[in-house]
Amino acid sequence: MHALCLSLLFVVPAADPPKGKPNRLADEVSPYLRQHAHNPVDWYPWGPEAFARAKKEGKLVFLSIGYSSCHWCHVMERESFANQAVADILNKHFVCIKVDREERPDVDEVYMTAMQVVGESGGWPLSMFLTPDGKPIFGGTYWPPDDREAGGATVPGFKSILKKVIDLDKEKHKELLAQADTVAERTAAAMERNNRLIPIINLDRELVTSAAAALELDPVHGGLGSRARQFKGAKFPRASALALLLRVSPKRVTLTLEQMAAGGIYDHLGGGFHRYSTERTWTVPHFEKMLYDNAQLVELYADAYRADPKPEYKRVIAETLEFVRREMTSPDGAFYSALDADSDGEEGRFYVWTAKELDDVLGGSEDVRLFKTVYSAEQPNFEGKYHILRLAQPPADEPTLARLAPLRAKLLAARAKRERPFLDTKVLTGWNGQMIAAYARAGEVLKEPKYVAAAEKAADFLLTTMRTKDGRLMRVYAATPGRKPEARGPAFLEDYAFLVHGLLTLHDATGRAKWLDEAKALTAQMLKWHGDADRGGFYTTPSDGEKLFARGKDHYDGAQPSGNGMAARDLVRLYAKTKQEEYRVAAEKTIKQFAPVLRTQPQSAPLTAAALDRYLELTAKPGP
Repeated sequence: MHALCLSLLFVVPAADPPKGKPNRLADEVSPYLRQHAHNPVDWYPWGPEAFARAKKEGKLVFLSIGYSSCHWCHVMERESFANQAVADILNKHFVCIKVDREERPDVDEVYMTAMQVVGESGGWPLSMFLTPDGKPIFGGTYWPPDDREAGGATVPGFKSILKKVIDLDKEKHKELLAQADTVAERTAAAMERNNRLIPIINLDRELVTSAAAALELDPVHGGLGSRARQFKGAKFPRASALALLLRVSPKRVTLTLEQMAAGGIYDHLGGGFHRYSTERTWTVPHFEKMLYDNAQLVELYADAYRADPKPEYKRVIAETLEFVRREMTSPDGAFYSALDADSDGEEGRFYVWTAKELDDVLGGSEDVRLFKTVYSAEQPNFEGKYHILRLAQPPADEPTLARLAPLRAKLLAARAKRERPFLDTKVLTGWNGQMIAAYARAGEVLKEPKYVAAAEKAADFLLTTMRTKDGRLMRVYAATPGRKPEARGPAFLEDYAFLVHGLLTLHDATGRAKWLDEAKALTAQMLKWHGDADRGGFYTTPSDGEKLFARGKDHYDGAQPSGNGMAARDLVRLYAKTKQEEYRVAAEKTIKQFAPVLRTQPQSAPLTAAALDRYLELTAKPGP
């Protein structure tokens, strides 16, 4: 997570009537935490109060991490956390903590790493058992409430897992604590690996080309995947990787851009991209829409349009930004975080159509028959009964799509009457920085002033509202019911790096010194509070922030680019604009810190490779 730009009133659906007495999460600003505010589970938000109680009462901690648009988080909430029998077990034997990973990416990073070092695959909801001092024992993701039979084997349910942990704590308490010490040590070592290396690798072009070459693209449907698995399975856009390819080998990206724009991952009625495709052809998405996906993809398509001005790229940009304007922009000009995948108790129900629904809305004209052919709506393609609109192959030309605009308008208007997915209205500084960059790049490339104006309005909001008197950024802007919104929580590395990226892109688009000056001021804060002056690179958390048992420097570019990759590119761009040596030195030290990653895992850090590519261009010695 189009061809129509309708302005529709966006109404957030009313929540279900609260059930039961509110718990501590009712006073939190996170919409995700408040979704659990009427659970019978005695939830605590992350903080010292919960751990103090666990120590006082000698209990283990049950930690649950998720986010508001996470489908399986909702499932586990309905099945287990709203279940009185499960809550009774949790409340009696554990201290329970609920975390919004979008509010606290540092907490999520630490415990997701812990999951991975013990050989478990990560995901959300992240469910983990901790000692009273926060060390991880073991965990998993979604657990059904009761045991289930699958493939001839019994899959343990949450109740069984809780009983097992309770028994182990009674019978082998010391062994559990020792295991937690080991897992914590391994987690810290994994997160601090980049802190301990002494990089001796030369920064050369080969590191860039090997990073691009390591990215495997599906030759039939486009997108990143595994040739060894014949590109089967889920596909994520992973914009950082596609941006590197667009920079060094643009022809390799064309098929992917075209197939994503044609697929069901793209909302052909309302604009914008869904989270990812659950299968190889981009037809069946995971239906949530995230601000950061749409920001990165708008910027990617804008850069692609600059290199090759295809009309479908321009259409995707315009439709996606219209979706963001209509449904994800606050009255202040800031950008909301996410739209849920679920409505009416089903994932994707807001977006899919039965044959009868299509006929009832569209009727039976010649253009309707053309519409069904063009948008692959002749046979169901989802769960045997639903139609996910996607362009047939090869896609129709732009004039044909324009001809069908009135029919898309009818469907969009009909869709607007359905129960809407939940809108997460919290404003995150880093994600807003990405959308500022998207609007600014689109405005620059398409020569569209309204896009630049939207970027400037959002930037002014963040710099005015999300910054302390001493110039430091805050992470979240949100409100609890009945209160005014407020900025809260110290920023993380990604907040600085992503917002600087947005401001530098605004400077590209406008030439206004203001945006360069603000980018320099925030970079100074980033270097002061997150930078490693000795070795280079940046820590996720500030030096004066909450001390978890591990403090790492991220480098992996997944759905989101790494803070370090973005910071490196910001520093290179600042050097290009100012020729100030301090930026060149900091950029070089940051890239060198992760050069071993580029050598041994070249596909994992494409944004760092892109920063290196630009750095080499700027520092190349002229030939004879």
